Amino acid sequence: MWKGRFKAELSQEAVEFSSSIAFDGRLYEYDIQGSVAYAEALNRAGVLTDEELRLVLNGLDEVRSEIKEGKLVFDESLEDVHMNIEAMLTEKVGDVGKKLHTGRSRNEQVLVDLKLYLKEEVKRIREGLRSLCRVVVELADGNMGVVMPAFTHMQPAQPVLLSHYLMSFFWAFYRDLQRLDFVEKQVDVLPLGVGAVAGTTVEIDREFLMRRLGFSALTHNSMDTVADRDFVLEFLFWCAIFMSHVSRLSEDFVLFSTPFFSFLKIPDEFSTGSSMMPQKKNPDMFELARGKASRVYGNLVSVLTLVKGLPSGYNRDLQEDKERLFDSVDTVKAVLEVLVPMLKGVSFDAEAMRSACRKGFILATDVADYLVKKGVPFRDAHHIVGRAVRYCLDEGKDFSSMTLEEWRLFYPNADEEIKDYLCLEAAVQRRKGVGGTSADSVREQIRKAMELVGEGGGK
Repeated sequence: MWKGRFKAELSQEAVEFSSSIAFDGRLYEYDIQGSVAYAEALNRAGVLTDEELRLVLNGLDEVRSEIKEGKLVFDESLEDVHMNIEAMLTEKVGDVGKKLHTGRSRNEQVLVDLKLYLKEEVKRIREGLRSLCRVVVELADGNMGVVMPAFTHMQPAQPVLLSHYLMSFFWAFYRDLQRLDFVEKQVDVLPLGVGAVAGTTVEIDREFLMRRLGFSALTHNSMDTVADRDFVLEFLFWCAIFMSHVSRLSEDFVLFSTPFFSFLKIPDEFSTGSSMMPQKKNPDMFELARGKASRVYGNLVSVLTLVKGLPSGYNRDLQEDKERLFDSVDTVKAVLEVLVPMLKGVSFDAEAMRSACRKGFILATDVADYLVKKGVPFRDAHHIVGRAVRYCLDEGKDFSSMTLEEWRLFYPNADEEIKDYLCLEAAVQRRKGVGGTSADSVREQIRKAMELVGEGGGK
């Protein structure tokens, strides 16, 4: 490519060190799409004749087909996918293939390839995420009425509906869906036509390229364009947040599937055993999903570190973004592919959850609310109930076994109404506000959720 400037060939060590074809070869389809549109723009600019355009387009179509069929193999000495395709084209159509790069730089070419690639992958991820959201809503809808303990600091806190707990993940995943809109908007800006750093003297119609390649906006500054990897970082940041939600769900389900909780069963099809201990049923898929969050975080930090302190304009360091990007795309898609069917097969044990609610004085706040209703200031009510908890711990009792006379040891005016505040279902139903765990509130969450992501709903 640059033999005119150099006396010596690139050393084999340098060829191997700088080659990216091993990983950017997956961009060949997008590189050809960009080249087809650019050839048409060169024709409009008078650089390619109609006959030359026909030759180039036919040649690119042949190259695409032969790569797909495995008839053409990438050459490592040509560094990257862009140079490989140009060489393949020139081999087929002769010197006219050498005209295709007129006014175009690999700096902008790699960007249009990456953006075309991400536009497609974001659509696939969006559909997988919508499926995940729907599965979570279906689980919530199918388990209405089941009560479970909610935890803070991993200690029993208050009773909630299982459906309310499940819907907490829906809203996290739905925020991911909303954030994906922003990522898509940033990707949907065309870089092609800006040259290497200063623009080009060839009269390239960038508006035509934008329409031809399906973008909705153009970049505004050539120097910013070729150095920009914000859209990569924004996508990687999106992946990191999404995987944090996956990791939290996975952590819960790993814990809840243990015999110490027995809240749920993971389907056998998504479990493994032990090579030594025959009784084991391991939640490996949830553990792997939890673990894969770390590699996605690492990819984000890697690219953040990559772009930190780079001087203006394009720098070859930016070649290192692709493997991190590709790995995060592949990881997120793999997680979605396993998580959706696995969640569909999860079953819940209502009795185990209800039994767990009898531990840890989970209705203590409700008793404090009873005292507040009787006119006791909340801080005093908090203290009174705390003393009652300590009494039960000393006596080996729980709230349900306390007599009215025992309650009066702590609050002399206690009456039979206190028993209403020691009922799990009543405690759940009292939390009627928007966002609360009452059945009506949760049903409204489910209704709204299906409106947002149900079949035909949302984007």
